[in-house]
Amino acid sequence: MKKVSLYFENGLFMEAKSFGAEGTAVGEIVFNTSLTGYQEIVTDPSYAGQFVTFTMPEIGNVGCNAQDMESKGAYCKGIIVRSYQARPSNFRSEETLAALLERENVLGITEIDTRFLTKMLRNEGAMMMVASTEVHDELELKKILENSPRIEEINYIEQVSTKEPYVHTQARYNARTFEYGKPKTSKKIIALDFGVKRNILNELTHAGMEVTVVPNDMPADEIIAKFEAKEIDGVFLSNGPGDPLILKEEQAKIKQLIAAKVPMFGICLGHQLLSISHGYDTYKLKFGHHGGNHPVKNQVTGTVEITAQNHNYNVPDNITEVAEVTHINLFDNTIEGLKYKEAPVMSVQHHPEASPGPHESAYIFSEFRKMLD
Repeated sequence: MKKVSLYFENGLFMEAKSFGAEGTAVGEIVFNTSLTGYQEIVTDPSYAGQFVTFTMPEIGNVGCNAQDMESKGAYCKGIIVRSYQARPSNFRSEETLAALLERENVLGITEIDTRFLTKMLRNEGAMMMVASTEVHDELELKKILENSPRIEEINYIEQVSTKEPYVHTQARYNARTFEYGKPKTSKKIIALDFGVKRNILNELTHAGMEVTVVPNDMPADEIIAKFEAKEIDGVFLSNGPGDPLILKEEQAKIKQLIAAKVPMFGICLGHQLLSISHGYDTYKLKFGHHGGNHPVKNQVTGTVEITAQNHNYNVPDNITEVAEVTHINLFDNTIEGLKYKEAPVMSVQHHPEASPGPHESAYIFSEFRKMLD
């Protein structure tokens, strides 16, 4: 392992060991409290532009495999772990985590106090940082960081969205057969790809929807024409990376879809863009919600669900002027789900597809399917 040097926005300088790719990267550091599913986290496009600190100390012990990829690659800037296990032990393992990171040009950082980093982020909030296996001078790293754009200044959706439309051809994973199911669908939808996770698509098809994934720049007029011609029954707005306030073209497009009464369902970034498109700007949380153990209360049924989450931004409380709150985060009482009053539109901030995480919120996909009848 080579030495890697880290410099943080608050002036902290640290040294550690590297695994995976080498080089220099700048990004925003966050922490994730999930106990399992590091491969799904690493390959989630929503982490584009970020360093992910794992609070789980042992990472890499089950290796990686093609089935558990949440996208075609990995878009995070790096991962930070207390102890990296270079010799995985699992019958599904096909390669090491280090091999995946090296192939995808993602830095791996280990032999560092992740508990300290997590406490720092909880106290001071998410911040920018630079990590390098090439540059080890503190002042030089500081200069690199100061001259780099912040995450909220970069449109990462252009990097993670599909370039060509495609039909998703698999459904929910079967843990008994170790295979993905075949879709049985009765409705057709378009999924606007802002960085969609594969398991979201799996759950949409499992709920009975044929999903055509399209680039984020597909014109609203073309989508509305398909809806009016009954070629599609609705639109899904996917998860994705970065600050939703900078996505002006996407906001304008969604406003057109709202005006045309197109049924829509949004998750995470899609949820945030729906709020902004209704005139209610999002705000940034101190250190965000990232993990697989967040309690959410279903305001309709009164049920408490343990959910998977990954977001730094949230919708404002005054959105109740145009939407009914369907879900609330029990950690901080922030809004987790909405059903709009004047349009066939619903959204959730958390991830009902889990992957990784609990599956208690998977029913939400069926609710969207029912909305299309």
